[in-house]
Amino acid sequence: MTADVPIRDASTVMLLRDRAEGLEVFMVQRHLNSDFVGGAYVFPGGAVDQEDAVDLDDLCLGLSDADASRFLGVESHGLRFYVAAVREVFEEAGVLLAYDRDGHWVEGWDPVVIERFAEDRRRLHARETTMTEVCRQEGIRIAADRLVVFSHWITPPGPPRRFDTRFFLAAMPDLQDPLHDDIETVDSMWVRPADALERAERGEVQIIFPTARNLEAVGKFPTVAEALSAAAAKASGPAVQPKVIRERGGIRVVVPGDPGYDDAEEYVGSFPPGHDASPSGRVQPLNP
Repeated sequence: MTADVPIRDASTVMLLRDRAEGLEVFMVQRHLNSDFVGGAYVFPGGAVDQEDAVDLDDLCLGLSDADASRFLGVESHGLRFYVAAVREVFEEAGVLLAYDRDGHWVEGWDPVVIERFAEDRRRLHARETTMTEVCRQEGIRIAADRLVVFSHWITPPGPPRRFDTRFFLAAMPDLQDPLHDDIETVDSMWVRPADALERAERGEVQIIFPTARNLEAVGKFPTVAEALSAAAAKASGPAVQPKVIRERGGIRVVVPGDPGYDDAEEYVGSFPPGHDASPSGRVQPLNP
């Protein structure tokens, strides 16, 4: 695989909740047959679709496109990243970050509404509808102001797909219950960031490098409120662009500031089995 793979815009959401043991984040396991990091535990997310840029002012509440673009460091149409984030977390985790017709935060629903939203979720997966149509039909508006920009990562050359991804934080609605979709994702868990990283190091779960680094970053905060406050106060910085470099007969993932980032030979090719599973960026041997 070469460096000319197109880079797609994407959004991912780190759903957070407070527990006595500390802050937890919701993660889903991608289907083993996925052509991008199959089997890995990630945060709900995916590519920004063309439909995510439709009727932004009418679709979103609490955040203008100008402010969204400023937060993300883009010239315009920043809200489309927020729309994609809400759509993806609804599709993959069944969580709806939205306001109802009266401007109230959507939390719990009666069984009839739950069944209707489940059908909306299915139709979104099947591409039989769009988030715009769901919002109009249900009389809801995307809660863009409940998403806080956390980080910005760009996939290095090598994988079959590359993404320019915005990571968002969001507090889990109290009366909703997240659950993987059993289509793109086959398992899910609430987990303390440190516990997720320890499980990855023991080989119990697969976590890719950007996911691990974001777990490390959010795990520094003891509560959801502190994580959201710190992220909201931080100015949008440059994108983190990891490199895969050759080192001691193998390859290693590095980020700006790591030894070898600026001058080492960059590896561009098919990743060996297990490469994407390394959360630590340690050297991994290449296949002969």
